[in-house]
Amino acid sequence: MNDHVTTHQAEEDARNEEILIWINGELKPKAQATVSIYDSGFMLGDGVWEGLRLYDGHWAFLDDHMDRLFEAVKAIDLDLGMDRAGVIAALRATQEANGMTTDAHCRLMVTRGVKTRPFQHPALSQQGPTMVILMEHSKPSLPRPINLATVPHLRGLPMTQDPKLNSHSKLNCILACIAAEKAGADEALMLDVHGFVNTTNACNFFIVKKGEVWTSTGDYCMNGITRQKVIDLCKANDIPIHERNYSLVDTYSADEAFLTGTFGAQTPVGQIDGRVIGTGELGPVTTRLRGLYKDLVAEDARA
Repeated sequence: MNDHVTTHQAEEDARNEEILIWINGELKPKAQATVSIYDSGFMLGDGVWEGLRLYDGHWAFLDDHMDRLFEAVKAIDLDLGMDRAGVIAALRATQEANGMTTDAHCRLMVTRGVKTRPFQHPALSQQGPTMVILMEHSKPSLPRPINLATVPHLRGLPMTQDPKLNSHSKLNCILACIAAEKAGADEALMLDVHGFVNTTNACNFFIVKKGEVWTSTGDYCMNGITRQKVIDLCKANDIPIHERNYSLVDTYSADEAFLTGTFGAQTPVGQIDGRVIGTGELGPVTTRLRGLYKDLVAEDARA
């Protein structure tokens, strides 16, 4: 489509050409920030990552992100070689080196490291992990609500590739995104293994029906921190919230739909499979949740 947008669309910022990137304890200019072709992440997608957002000098919900990171490295049996305080210190050092105060996005990536030979077995990764902190000036810039297309690619079962894990292996979601683009949409709406509505290829998904907020059961979706904050905000502010199975039939007749993610917080959805959702614009419940989330970010900064 001619006016294609994404949930991670940001304003152009020339300062990003001069950023310093943290790689295994060293800050390197963008052009010199490289990893080995033998790295486990490059060869096999063997790694995990976190996305964090800087608001007014504060990394929002930092404790939650660190919890998720350390749960992930334990799940894939990776020794990070650094404790929680060390990771936070590296994050803050990168922020300071780049002079970032607000409207910045960080992708913190950890892989099993450089391999001695180009094969799968994790025992071939003998040099310790690779850790990269990539931080950019990044202010969301969405000219209109996102349009989605349902795709045949499913969110997987926990015994295949658990969707709760922020894995470097994102090919399933990338193929979903490609399918959606070829259908003329911006991003993909993905179903679970039972055919119920689940997530998009990049974000978690919510609908609003008659003032009530619905989202998936959480069994097959990404372990979204923003998703959980929205659920908690609904419960704390007397907004009915349902974590349930629901179908495309339920979705098409929704009054509003929106996505959640660290980058865009709450992103409105205008159309799904060519059906206009509600008015096709940002709705009142999504608007209210945006305000409550903004207040929650500010409260987290004061804590």
